[in-house]
Amino acid sequence: MAEHKGEERTNDVASTYCRILNVAEGASLPAVQLKDGSTVQTGTVAAMLKNIERFNNGENREGDEARYELERCVPVLLKVGLFALFTPDEWISTNGQPENPGRKFVGELAQQLLTMQSSKAN
Repeated sequence: MAEHKGEERTNDVASTYCRILNVAEGASLPAVQLKDGSTVQTGTVAAMLKNIERFNNGENREGDEARYELERCVPVLLKVGLFALFTPDEWISTNGQPENPGRKFVGELAQQLLTMQSSKAN
């Protein structure tokens, strides 16, 4: 039963990403299984970039889809190592560029998750 729920959740993520990314009719985004046995949905980074754009365009309140999808993708991106490549501080910092609230939000979420993981390990 638990596998079915996981499969259902993966299908939900895949269909959501297909819609957000405006994927061609009949095309799909496969999920891949990592060595640890967990499943990761392809298209996560692309969907995150689109959702950052939507977040920056005002879809950033509690309950808005773009905000929800950003909250949902950060643990996956953390798992695949995105925040080892670009640290949460790099996502949060403007580096002299115009403000990017969506990018900052993603960095803050990653920072919170890393802090929680660190405190659980201690």
